[in-house]
Amino acid sequence: MFKGSVSLLAALGCGLVFSPAVGPFALAGSSPAQAPTAQAQPDNGQGQEVDPLKRERSDKEKIRSQRDLRNELKGAYKTWLNQDVSYIISDQETKAFKNLSNDEERDAFIEQFWLRRNPNPDSPENEFREEHYRRIAYANEHFPAGKPGWKTDRGHIYISFGKPDSIESHPSGGNYQRPVEEGGGETSTFPFETWHYRYLEGVGENIDIEFVDTCQCGDYHFTIDRSEKDALLHVPNAGPTMYESLGSAKRADRFKGGLESLGTGPASSSQQGKQFDRLELATKLFAPPPVKFKDLENFISEHKLLSGPVFPFDVRTDFVKVTESTVLVPVTVQMKNRDITFVTKDGVSRGVVNILGKVTTLTHKTVQTFEDTVEVEQPAELLEKSLDKQSVYWKALPLVPGLYRLDIAIKDKNNPDHMGIYGRGLEVPTYHDEKLATSTLILADKMNLVSSREIGSGNFVIGNTYIRPRVSPNPATPINFKRNQQLNFWMQVYNLGINEATKSNQAKVSYQITDSASGVVVFEKQIDAKDLETHSDQLTVENSLPIAGLQPGKYKVTIKINDAISKQEIAQSAPFVVE
Repeated sequence: MFKGSVSLLAALGCGLVFSPAVGPFALAGSSPAQAPTAQAQPDNGQGQEVDPLKRERSDKEKIRSQRDLRNELKGAYKTWLNQDVSYIISDQETKAFKNLSNDEERDAFIEQFWLRRNPNPDSPENEFREEHYRRIAYANEHFPAGKPGWKTDRGHIYISFGKPDSIESHPSGGNYQRPVEEGGGETSTFPFETWHYRYLEGVGENIDIEFVDTCQCGDYHFTIDRSEKDALLHVPNAGPTMYESLGSAKRADRFKGGLESLGTGPASSSQQGKQFDRLELATKLFAPPPVKFKDLENFISEHKLLSGPVFPFDVRTDFVKVTESTVLVPVTVQMKNRDITFVTKDGVSRGVVNILGKVTTLTHKTVQTFEDTVEVEQPAELLEKSLDKQSVYWKALPLVPGLYRLDIAIKDKNNPDHMGIYGRGLEVPTYHDEKLATSTLILADKMNLVSSREIGSGNFVIGNTYIRPRVSPNPATPINFKRNQQLNFWMQVYNLGINEATKSNQAKVSYQITDSASGVVVFEKQIDAKDLETHSDQLTVENSLPIAGLQPGKYKVTIKINDAISKQEIAQSAPFVVE
């Protein structure tokens, strides 16, 4: 009964509300006293007549003209509205676009439409738009069914959510052993697919979306009725369920109403209660994603003052070059376990912290947001010992160079009045060509290489390295290390000169540890280009040093780069304390 339900649910719309600054049409009225001036004047003897092209139009003519102009969307504008963005444009935006009166306004609207959805508004490239059109191209290539792939339900879901994490495909249908939750027993099916997403923002976790090709023509449509794929559903005595085979149920039981015609079975009672869940899922698939932590959103957006006990935390930001116009900005948030409220149940102590972050431009335009939940669990008997440790959260944000403001709010879920806020300016550097440059120098308490499948993804992973930064209350405060720990440091170098003959760089890297009190260099080492990435204009300097031999006190680690080809030098330093 829900065949084609995507088109119905799509009416719910998704996207942002936009009200263009387009003034109302001027509908000049005519009073009785003005009526004679609106008519052509007779010849006054001087041969002058009113030009019929300049005569004033009536109200009805003006309204009709404006209506015809709005409805006369042709060519690229009609294609853009009805095809390109039909799944992502809101009803309000559609109405606003149709009310525009000329192509200049339409062009401006389209530009703003994409700009509002661009995760990097200051970038010349719009990642959202590029990904959107890539998905349309993929849908047209893989899901055509007597109509373009973007018009199909599979194309709709793919364009909205991207590639599923896994697909269970039955392209020919045939014999099918029903799972218990579908009534059990064996039947024959039409071709069908089940797309599985581990997580969809605003929808939920472990989402299964089913498509059925009941016409066997390649047109798979979205359905929330799992019995719709049963090709023998209306064939008497064919494809019985488990209970029907045992004589415990009748085939007519399948058609007693409800969203699905699965019949009674071992799990039928629990499935009846999930019918509304399936309706809700179908609705969420086409609804805009909600904000999870609205209370934190208010504190960030309105910069409210905290009324309860302050939840202290420290923040560190680093900068790593990705492309000529994009910089990766890892944001590390560190909280003391002692400041988190733990609740003990069944021998396990558990603390939960909600985190919401926002990056805005100087004109208050939001360019990045992130929201996550940090959970800290400890066996109850070990809780007291763990209170002196820290919990760390990490988020890497791609940004274009420029000035921003970073706001972060955290909330102790087990103590709702316990909140903390952070707000600072953020200057993302520009990495100019031909100029020797480096990332920030990161001192870490953990650092190791990751497997090939983890490269470039996951928390605390930069390139092929897992690196968890140590965080201090502010950049001027040294980072603490204990003598039984290792000093891990990581830094990248960019724009090294390349020898045209050998196609190699000729960089030398030296790093040293200096006693801050005496100025004495207590450790120094130099690395030649042959030990580095010699054939690249970029290299990564990373090392781990035991500090057991260092006496308690304040120190500084310095990394120096000498580029023999470009004749440039650069150095980065970071203070630390040995306890």
